[in-house]
Amino acid sequence: MPETRQSESLSFDLERARQISSDHIDELGDGLCLDVSRVLHTNPEICFKEFKAHDVLTSYLNEQGFTVTHHAYGLETSFEASTGDGGRQVVFCCEYDALPKIGHGCGHNLIAISSLGAFLGAARVLRELKIPGRLRILGTPAEEGGGGKAILLDRGAFKPAEDIAAAIMAHPMPQHSLDPSGSEYSGLAGLLFLASHKFHVEFNGKPSHAAGEPWNGVNALDAAVAAYNNIAILRQQIRPDERIHAIIEEGGLAPNVIPDYTRMHWGVRAPTIKRSELLFERVKKCIEAAALATGCTHKIIMSPTYLNLRANHTLCKTYVDEMAHLGSNVQLHQDKAYTASTDMGNVSHAVPSFHGTFNIPTSPDVAIHSRPFAEAANTDEAHEAAFKCAKGMAMLALRVLTENDVSDGARLDFEKPDVLS
Repeated sequence: MPETRQSESLSFDLERARQISSDHIDELGDGLCLDVSRVLHTNPEICFKEFKAHDVLTSYLNEQGFTVTHHAYGLETSFEASTGDGGRQVVFCCEYDALPKIGHGCGHNLIAISSLGAFLGAARVLRELKIPGRLRILGTPAEEGGGGKAILLDRGAFKPAEDIAAAIMAHPMPQHSLDPSGSEYSGLAGLLFLASHKFHVEFNGKPSHAAGEPWNGVNALDAAVAAYNNIAILRQQIRPDERIHAIIEEGGLAPNVIPDYTRMHWGVRAPTIKRSELLFERVKKCIEAAALATGCTHKIIMSPTYLNLRANHTLCKTYVDEMAHLGSNVQLHQDKAYTASTDMGNVSHAVPSFHGTFNIPTSPDVAIHSRPFAEAANTDEAHEAAFKCAKGMAMLALRVLTENDVSDGARLDFEKPDVLS
């Protein structure tokens, strides 16, 4: 049922709602920490393989009295649960995949409990105060390279788009990464991420004995190395806010055999999808030149493209206000995009969206996507930050459901042209 504008904002006790939601999240805190976050952290699973995480999260929702759709939208490790009736709809996006050999170096165990806690806190308010509106929590696997949300978008998880007043989530970050002073802010509301093209490249050549008759071979490893070096040269001619990076996943089988097959994994990023596409075309020419120079054939295999993350001012401002009620000073917007990407960017181009950050304590030399950050994501302090964020997101959702100014403002912000396009 498409969202219809309410004739007036719903009248309810905002302070009472804050108290109910906060108390319920506090009440669930130990269970969310011990039975969900730390289980996920101890059992990290990479994209599309989050089987234990799926079972842990769905079981917890079942224990809280919710009916859960397992393997939602044809993705084996996705899930969905909802509550409420009539009125507007808000979707909480829940991430839980980890990084190969690093574990939860992006802190998705904390994303899982912050989204889950926000959903449960807001749901308790809906029930106790009898507020019309619908809340949904959507399990979104494979953010780390698999584009789970892009796939879910294609399969109808966010349709009809006019039916969704807001999609909400937040990401943990090291304290110093967005706030170099390390003291002024506890998080960021208006996070900006880059658009990203992700793809594999396969080079095919011809094997031969590397010592006996190398002239009869066509070296696919040379093609991969040439492509890498071509990009190293190209990097000198790209803008400071653009990124190109690659690894060689397969480089051959034995040093005395001319490799006839190699595979590379690439990422090309820029602040907008338009600029990312232009840079991708330049990268493709570097790859084509490597194939031509070595006599190899090549194939480019695309993964889901991540669109740049759009910051919705109304949703960000409302979240900042709610976090202030919790005693947290959250930065409203940042001046330029942070040089990372997320498939939540795709969602932000489909429906009004909020993707904030909350800081967790680390030493100044710790970055995301590292083992030290994975360790930091399992501390008591990190869990406290996630729960406080959950309280802010729960109230953001409730105000979207009940206040026309918030819902209408978020929709108007969403419909404005992307300032970065």
